[in-house]
Amino acid sequence: MVKKYSVKEILDKEFSILDYKVIVEGWVRSYRNSIFVILNDGSTVKNLQIILSKRMDKRITKEITIGTSVKVIGIIQKSIGEKQNIELKCSDLIIYKSVDSKKLQKSILQPKQHSLEKIRNQSHLRFQTNIFSCLMRIRHFISFSIHNFFHIKNFFCLHTPIITAYDCEGVGKMFRVTTLKNNLLDYSNDFFKRKTYLSVSGQLEAEAAIIGLGKVYTFGPVFRAENSNTTRHLSEFWMVEPEMAFFSLKECIDLAEEFLKFIIQFILDKCIEDLSFLNKNLKKWDKIKNNFLIKRLESLLNISFYRITYTNAIEILKKNKTIRFIHPVTWGMDLQSEHEKFLTNYYFKGSPVVVFDYPSSIKAFYMRVNDDNKTVSAMDILFPEIGEIIGGSQREERYKILLNRIKKFNINKNILWWYLDTRCFGSVPHSGFGLGFDRLVQFITGMDNIRDVIPFPRTPGSAEF
Repeated sequence: MVKKYSVKEILDKEFSILDYKVIVEGWVRSYRNSIFVILNDGSTVKNLQIILSKRMDKRITKEITIGTSVKVIGIIQKSIGEKQNIELKCSDLIIYKSVDSKKLQKSILQPKQHSLEKIRNQSHLRFQTNIFSCLMRIRHFISFSIHNFFHIKNFFCLHTPIITAYDCEGVGKMFRVTTLKNNLLDYSNDFFKRKTYLSVSGQLEAEAAIIGLGKVYTFGPVFRAENSNTTRHLSEFWMVEPEMAFFSLKECIDLAEEFLKFIIQFILDKCIEDLSFLNKNLKKWDKIKNNFLIKRLESLLNISFYRITYTNAIEILKKNKTIRFIHPVTWGMDLQSEHEKFLTNYYFKGSPVVVFDYPSSIKAFYMRVNDDNKTVSAMDILFPEIGEIIGGSQREERYKILLNRIKKFNINKNILWWYLDTRCFGSVPHSGFGLGFDRLVQFITGMDNIRDVIPFPRTPGSAEF
């Protein structure tokens, strides 16, 4: 019986399956001299060379173009060429679908270097490019490592609502969800009988779940309606949000650092071929040099993240004499991207930095107020080039203080009645954080634009699919 293999399985087995008759399916990456077909099926960045028989029906070989989907049956043999160890000598080839030559000429599947912007403009085809298939495989393994980490740590995965009646942060712009067709909104006639929105976070539901489950995490899409057309922002993006009962802020920071290092080590172990390909080919866009991508990831595993208070960070920024900031530095301000990059890229020389104990006036209502009544037990983890990649805090478990914070932020307590109510049923000190999944993918892969690391980016003015 002839067995079907993926391209990765064949290349991984190499000489152990010499003279085996196999089936492989995929898409033609190149075709030359009417004999050599370079095949890829998405399982690896590497390709498999197919040697066609000179006796093969010319009507079939004439249909082969770049992008043609095929099924190949043949024998694995040693390659006489220098670029590959093995190749597949074809005995039978079946074409599933060829590619229209006129469409091919205008597509990103042409065998030449395309700009990332052009590739982005043909998002429905970019899965067939080497660079984007690398990105998607790495994205998969990052996702897998996240679930793996929390499973090892005895967390429970929690699926929180996408449709919600409140804004977790209390300050964001949200997408409204309604079935009403006019602007004179009578919510008593709406589907949910009230104002509803696409969720910006599953955190508050996760806080309810830990009173009984102990440790949970959410991993899902969230939505922001801000008109932020930058290389670091998406309107629809993915967040990972663990919540832990009986955790202090320090324990939360320790877990977050361990979490990030676990993911990076996992990707170095599982995705080195894809990382090497990106490292090599991103040089063509002058983004990365001298194997910097892999070295940068490896260096993070061998250091402890710097930890400084917000007040210390402000002092460091004020003493800066080398870079002129657009936003003046004062205590009580929210750190801007330029400040975060100065701390990570320059002052701490490319190392991640944890900034904690922020002013209470610039942080969310649910963060625990410190004894000084000026700051809250909040933290941000800043990565080089990216800036904030994780934000977290110890949550306010004290009912009266939480209620006062809600009032201070002018949030309707009647909407958050259930969240307040959790503080009356066995509430405990607890902490949690949120990881911007797409930003982590962006950092690991070295991509300059966050739209290049998500399959179908949703940004202001762009929702084509």
